[in-house]
Amino acid sequence: MRRIRCACLLAFLILALSVLSGCHGSRGMDPFAVPETFDTSRSYEITFWAKNDTNKTQTQIYEDAIREFEALYPNIHVNKRLYTDYGKIYNDVITNIATNTTPNVCITYPDHIATYLTGTNVVVPLDALFSDAAYGLGGSEVRFDAPTEEEIIPQFLAECVIGTEHYAIPFMRSTEACYINKTYVEALGYEVPDILTWDFIWEVSEAATARDAEGNYKVNGQKVMIPFIYKSTDNMMIQMLRQKGAGYSTDQGEILLFNDTTRELLHEIAAHAESGAFSTFKISSYPANFLNAGQCIFAIDSTAGSTWMGTNAPLLDISKEQLVEFETVVRPIPQFDPADPRMISQGPSICVFNKKDPQEVLASWLFAQFLLTNEVQTAYAETEGYVPVTSKAREDAAYQDYLARSGEDNQLHYYVKIDATELLLEHTNDTFVTPVFNGSASLRDAAGQLIENTVLATRRKQTVTDATIDKLYDDTGALYRLDQIGGMKLSGDGHDLGPLPGAAVILLAALGGVWVLILLYLGVTRLKAKRAAGR
Repeated sequence: MRRIRCACLLAFLILALSVLSGCHGSRGMDPFAVPETFDTSRSYEITFWAKNDTNKTQTQIYEDAIREFEALYPNIHVNKRLYTDYGKIYNDVITNIATNTTPNVCITYPDHIATYLTGTNVVVPLDALFSDAAYGLGGSEVRFDAPTEEEIIPQFLAECVIGTEHYAIPFMRSTEACYINKTYVEALGYEVPDILTWDFIWEVSEAATARDAEGNYKVNGQKVMIPFIYKSTDNMMIQMLRQKGAGYSTDQGEILLFNDTTRELLHEIAAHAESGAFSTFKISSYPANFLNAGQCIFAIDSTAGSTWMGTNAPLLDISKEQLVEFETVVRPIPQFDPADPRMISQGPSICVFNKKDPQEVLASWLFAQFLLTNEVQTAYAETEGYVPVTSKAREDAAYQDYLARSGEDNQLHYYVKIDATELLLEHTNDTFVTPVFNGSASLRDAAGQLIENTVLATRRKQTVTDATIDKLYDDTGALYRLDQIGGMKLSGDGHDLGPLPGAAVILLAALGGVWVLILLYLGVTRLKAKRAAGR
């Protein structure tokens, strides 16, 4: 009997230890604590991942920032790694979390950071760093003119909150704009209003589908015309729902997308797609290419895409022979209520990853903070239609001079780019952000997929009915596993904890198995005892 008990105990210990050792590495790191002082006697090598759209000017801005930062901190060396897509950054970070080889500083999106947080202490919460008197925002020991927390635009800083803490600082911000061929709008007998409405967009777009006896579109005399093209259909659906006051999601991760208002919007979109008045980037291609060729009237894209828009755009993807002369004007995206405009705020943020050495994290934080200085903010904002994220940079004389020189040339001071910038500067208080939680990126993709599949259905000569939308809801929810997101458990403060890590599931299952073995052992022991007593 004693041997059996010892064997059972030994089996339990071996199993428990093996499972716990299997969890080693997935336990995460200790929480970061701000060091009292920065050890300048040591050297640090940190990695910086960013996206630059293959824009050589942006690449140079990063290189200049690194060089200037290293001159201030000779003991910190920054290695940059540039990507052409935020999705690739996201995938590489997820892959590297498992091996504790994440970058030190990364330009990414809060939706992505929410997924990074499923690993324990992977991303550094920044509130303690913000307020640190020595090394915080504008701290006394910082060797450059950093902004204070109060000088970061509040709406943009609020985007970086996940749960109850800041896990990022904003880097650049943009919104969406409608780039309009004013020449064609007026040729159709309309005037461009200061604030567009959806009714106006749909009416003019339908009017632009008229053709002559030879099959050419009357407005442009060409065989091709897609009056209205939307680049990001996820933003399209999200903004339409916000303008309507309809549900999308809650802060706790509850999915509200599949509602009656969404259904009504899809029916309307289907009608205009069927007539040929509307299409999307994924189905037709870049709105700018059609706009610049005189084959589109309303092109909705990010304000950061303004350098591609218009006859004299500094960046073009079509040949000069395809260009059509027209007047380009920039307006906010269409609204259901012009008196209460609502538009999305978007753009990259900066997060800092946790490491075993707090001094290395502090070095990383100093570089992240350097990216908010006036020189970096202004230089990057001038490359496209972004706006600086600090009032300090916005009010700087160099940035104000840049805005004042709109139209001087078709490069740095291209008027469409500066008009797009001014649009966001004027409407910052009208912007909003969507809730961020583990799975919010999937929900965003699902919102756009509803529109994409609806437009595709009309292209395939299918009739969009309530029944097809019901099926679309089911298929989209399953594709993006939204039922799993909605079913997640929440902590007391409402922070989405996400699914349990695989190692934790294995541990719990193993412990459960051990208890089953123990109970079986006790049951067999008692049964043998009863039989022995009955003899």
